[in-house]
Amino acid sequence: MASDPLYIDDAITIAGWELTEQFIRASGPGGQNVNKVATSVQLRFDARHSPSLPQRVKSNLTRIAGRRMTKDGVVVIEADRHRTQERNRADARDRLAEMIRRAAAPPPPKRKKTRPTKGSVERRLKAKANRSGIKKLRRSVGDD
Repeated sequence: MASDPLYIDDAITIAGWELTEQFIRASGPGGQNVNKVATSVQLRFDARHSPSLPQRVKSNLTRIAGRRMTKDGVVVIEADRHRTQERNRADARDRLAEMIRRAAAPPPPKRKKTRPTKGSVERRLKAKANRSGIKKLRRSVGDD
């Protein structure tokens, strides 16, 4: 299944040869079967040298992946949530696809600068004057 391509969206498809799967023994549920069967999946994807990803997606993926990316630019996803190898394999591929979708999402629109309304400025100044008056009344009475 590692040789199957991973479809991200209409524009991005990761070839099967770019993905490397390694099966390791998992901890967690499964009883004594855990000690005998390698159900956990370690999916590796060299994002930095991938011809399938545009440069913008690569830089965003570096930020999104965080500690799941090695210094060499390889994204490592470990999946051991399920008890079977097939479900863990599918889970790892889904998690990688979702991470790349987030990296490929368009940036949010730029913020438009706005000015406060005249009424809100007047209300703020009036509130400040009221607060100032309250604090003046708290001062000690003396020769000013």
